[in-house]
Amino acid sequence: MYSSCASLLLISLALRNLSVASEARAFFVFGDSLVDNGNNNYLLTTARADAPPYGIDYPTHRPTGRFSNGLNVPDIISEQLGAEPTLPYLSPELKGDRLFVGANFASAGIGILNDTGFQFLNIIRINKQLEYFEQYQERVSSLIGPDQTQRLVKKALILITLGGNDFVNNYYLVPFSARSREFSLPDYVDYLISEYHKILERLFELGARRVLVTGTGPIGCAPAELAQRSRNGDCDPELQRAADLFNPQLVKTLNELNGQIGSHVFVAVNAFRMHMDFITNPQAYGFVTSKIACCGQGPYNGVGLCTVASNLCPNRDLYAFWDAFHPSERANRIIVSQFMTGSAGYMDPLNLTTILAIDARV
Repeated sequence: MYSSCASLLLISLALRNLSVASEARAFFVFGDSLVDNGNNNYLLTTARADAPPYGIDYPTHRPTGRFSNGLNVPDIISEQLGAEPTLPYLSPELKGDRLFVGANFASAGIGILNDTGFQFLNIIRINKQLEYFEQYQERVSSLIGPDQTQRLVKKALILITLGGNDFVNNYYLVPFSARSREFSLPDYVDYLISEYHKILERLFELGARRVLVTGTGPIGCAPAELAQRSRNGDCDPELQRAADLFNPQLVKTLNELNGQIGSHVFVAVNAFRMHMDFITNPQAYGFVTSKIACCGQGPYNGVGLCTVASNLCPNRDLYAFWDAFHPSERANRIIVSQFMTGSAGYMDPLNLTTILAIDARV
């Protein structure tokens, strides 16, 4: 009798797992600090957001490893999907049914290139993130089998955010950096794009079929760069030029990849335009400033890290930037609204609402 009941329980659990894997849409996240939700908490690295006042507006009011006062872009996308936030891949809580929600592999400080962010020491570089994605699939396969795992991955939504650090934490990190001596800026951008192409091809090989690929934001407008490079508060033209060179080439590469595949696998997300909307006209979006970070010190609160000793604004909703590099939760919500319903100038060729509607019919 006990044996029979145990067998029925195991069968019931297996069927439940199959149902979860087939009905839920998993969400996977790759990239840098803009989308990291806590992986670096588990690493010996200086690129961490695990101390107050980070997380001051998170539901727990505690730091989570997100480089935000509250939620970041992946969290808000998960809200739109009607799903719980993905856990960091390194979290010990990512097991059992939680695996079917997806996973966040992102790690603050990384870039397209392996030498980007070297000063942060131990971070999960993009090739390692892809290795973890393979490992994830093996773990899920042990629960529901390889066929259902492949189906889960192919139905999943994927977000990848790379590129900004390859400029601010590599090419322009110091005057006459190794990469700037090796490449002119246009040649460096060509090199980045060629390496990114390989990363995206590998993601496709691993089963990715709906991938949101964010371009580089207006890196010359971040408070950290204003503090270092701007005399009058204007965005730094050299870093803006870098983004202007990088983003169109990325869109071209995505179009080429989609053409080769014969499907709209890769969706170009115009992060530059999304940010510039509220950077150029903060008052129209309810911000008092898009130049001064809420948390920091020095000019524009853009010098050094956000810590308990930093200046801290009382109302984070009034600031476009939370810290020297990262948007506030409210700015992230504005950005995700363009993910959802933005025109082709923001989301090319499809916005996320359209993608979800199309995929629901398949």
